[in-house]
Amino acid sequence: MSLPTRLLHRMEAIALRLAVGLFRLIPVDLAASIMGFLWRTIAPFTHRHKRALAHLETAYPELTGTERETIARGMWDNLGRVAAETFFIDRLLKDGKRFEPVADEATRRVLNGETGAIFVSLHTGNWELCVQPAAANGVEIAGVYQALKNPIADEMLRDMRHSLYAGGLHSKGHQTARKLISILRKGGVVAIMGDLRETRGLKVPFFGRPAFANPVPVSLARSCGVPIILGRTVRKSGSTFKIEGRGYQVPVTHDRQADIEKGTADIHAIFEDWIREHPEQWMWIHRKWAKANG
Repeated sequence: MSLPTRLLHRMEAIALRLAVGLFRLIPVDLAASIMGFLWRTIAPFTHRHKRALAHLETAYPELTGTERETIARGMWDNLGRVAAETFFIDRLLKDGKRFEPVADEATRRVLNGETGAIFVSLHTGNWELCVQPAAANGVEIAGVYQALKNPIADEMLRDMRHSLYAGGLHSKGHQTARKLISILRKGGVVAIMGDLRETRGLKVPFFGRPAFANPVPVSLARSCGVPIILGRTVRKSGSTFKIEGRGYQVPVTHDRQADIEKGTADIHAIFEDWIREHPEQWMWIHRKWAKANG
């Protein structure tokens, strides 16, 4: 790494520490409200806003432009709040009144430590907090994330999430895949975001059109013989949330590829239903569909 790059990383890390320190001087609800307002006000002037609107037109052709604009601005408000709340994860976790867990029987078995599983969630509400019920029950979760280019800032953000992922945060890669298999086969729990674009993966129906989907969660669950727990976080008001867990048993037949394709499509069908309930809380800037859609 060159000297200019190292200096840039240090400057970025200093700016991040300063921002975290300043925000933590005020209550989390106020910090989230301020950041939500700023993002809602400024982000519509960026190129990503146009991308979000294009994706909303793909998903909701029946809506007017004004209605799609309202959803997009609500998305920016939510994303701004998520950005601020990341600085307060430790404080949020100490306030159990902020969380309303909703768990089916399969989810309760995992929360009680009776079985390993793969938590698969999507970028809705504050997805960072989707594993809160598991963490509150002492379940050690290993998470998968996209590492930042700045190693100093990356370490800072990993430290902020430590109380959620006692099993460690692992950046994407071949070594991580082997590590996850080992964890699952030992009865552990792994958390993966399931709504990201994966051009080397599959295409599944999503809002009426083929969309890129990551087959890894279903492939891992099938190979390791563990259930998938689909999770979502719904922002109720301010920084309070409903966190829902729903069990999904991956199909296992003689055709492994067909099982993976069906499981991935099933998961995205559930994700679509969830997104339609609260469209302003999903991250529409994902390049989920074909290139022509932004």
